[in-house]
Amino acid sequence: MRKIIYILLISVLILYSCKREDTIPTSGTVTINNIILPAGQTFYVMGFLFSKAELVSNLKNPSPDLIIDSDGTNVFLSSNNYRNSFFRAGEYANAEEAAMAFKNIVAPEISSWAEWANPVKTNQIWIYRSGSENYAKIRIISIIAEVRDSRDYAECTFEWVYQPDGTLTFPGK
Repeated sequence: MRKIIYILLISVLILYSCKREDTIPTSGTVTINNIILPAGQTFYVMGFLFSKAELVSNLKNPSPDLIIDSDGTNVFLSSNNYRNSFFRAGEYANAEEAAMAFKNIVAPEISSWAEWANPVKTNQIWIYRSGSENYAKIRIISIIAEVRDSRDYAECTFEWVYQPDGTLTFPGK
């Protein structure tokens, strides 16, 4: 009898673990940089893909929504979806003001889209439009721009909220 109970318990645990579906987050905080990495005889950078909520190589399909770079003076975010995809929704004096404004953006009105987010600075808020007409709001938490290994290095940590349903309406406070 004891064996049957153990077998039933194990079976239930196995079935329960098989039915679990992992949901992809629609918000979070991430850091991206412009470090060039080798891949055989080619090179790649890692960027962020909102639809999977993860860092991905620019050689992958789908490629990242955002990559970061620097021209030695400014740090900028770009996308390779062949459209103007960025709108600066605000720039704030400190992290508290930026965080409050970020939470309060529910249905932004976009006057015009830019090809890239340039220059990117701490305490800015950007709205991003993907090639598939999905949207994300981004709050820049920190930026690092310096020379590393004789190359302009750029790093950006940002908070993000992604709207996968194709509307420009984000969850409220």
